[in-house]
Amino acid sequence: EERDEAAEATLSRVVSKADFDAMQVVGQFNLGFIIARRRVEMADSSELHDDLFIVDQHASDEKYNFERLQAETVIQSQRLLAPRVLNLPSADEITAMEHLDMLRLNGFDVEVDENAGVGERVKLTAQPVSRDTVFDVGDLEELVEMIATSGGTEVVRPTKARRMFASRACRKSVMIGKALNHKQMTTILQHMGGMEQPWACPHGRPTMRWVSPQSAIGGFHLLLVNR
Repeated sequence: EERDEAAEATLSRVVSKADFDAMQVVGQFNLGFIIARRRVEMADSSELHDDLFIVDQHASDEKYNFERLQAETVIQSQRLLAPRVLNLPSADEITAMEHLDMLRLNGFDVEVDENAGVGERVKLTAQPVSRDTVFDVGDLEELVEMIATSGGTEVVRPTKARRMFASRACRKSVMIGKALNHKQMTTILQHMGGMEQPWACPHGRPTMRWVSPQSAIGGFHLLLVNR
């Protein structure tokens, strides 16, 4: 995990998200990796400098699908037979009352009783339901803490929801072993430029590696083009 974080930090310094739109597809390697070239002007001269990157087609497409699921999915919920008082601490109760839409996005429906005592004002009326994931009140408590930490300014998901989205994203993404045409590879690169964090897939695997300046590995580059 530490190695993945170090690789992610290095890539974020070498490549900006704006670079992806300018990258050119060189080809596909081993039916699993996109070879992309970035041309940049050297700071000390007007000469163009070529960098090569190896992009994992599955990991990068998986991260794109994961971020879309994170941002857009409204998790289905199932109503409880009777409302359940949550007995939240005062601060958490206020957070929940102020962010009902975020709770609902994650499949938790609550009702607020303003006349009840502190800690008893929020009642759970429905909770998330999924074929492969079982949610409970502990996930709601985690979600409320995450909302408080983020200040309620971004979409947050409890751990189980993130794992569920990661699994779904994996299944719907381009797989290793699939041949891609030039347009498909270009689309994957462009998607990376629009992600919040394009540097690693939801499971922590790097989406791309900086290989070397193209001029330094010309022979290897030709081998890739010929495959």
